Amino acid sequence: MSADERLVLRGPAGYGEAIEAEALVSSDGFSARYDLDHTTGVISREAHELYGQSLVGKVLVVSTAKGGTATGWRLFDLVERGTAPAALVFRATNPVMVQGAVMAGIAIMHRLVPDPVEAIASGDWLRLRPADGEIDVERRA
Repeated sequence: MSADERLVLRGPAGYGEAIEAEALVSSDGFSARYDLDHTTGVISREAHELYGQSLVGKVLVVSTAKGGTATGWRLFDLVERGTAPAALVFRATNPVMVQGAVMAGIAIMHRLVPDPVEAIASGDWLRLRPADGEIDVERRA
């Protein structure tokens, strides 16, 4: 696919408003509580593939959701601090992450085809339409 070509991922309806933002992609899972410095929005777990990178204002695209009930209040905390991602995209998520995203007002999607972790690269520009279950991917060089 050349830089000018576009790709559309499709899946079930997600939650949240339509948004546009840059992608930050990892094959690792994501815990809003344990993988992130919530004061800066930077991935702080040294073993994470995105260690040292900021997710602030980006669409975080990861394989799975990790963590328990603390996820909900942590996502809300991130929004309040201005350190939240613009949206969350998973291969597959869980009810706790969905609940947290809804409570925090963060767009969330999962089970998209093709696989978002494989089809999207960090730096790509994404247009999410959660209600339609679609993401437009614009390649960025």
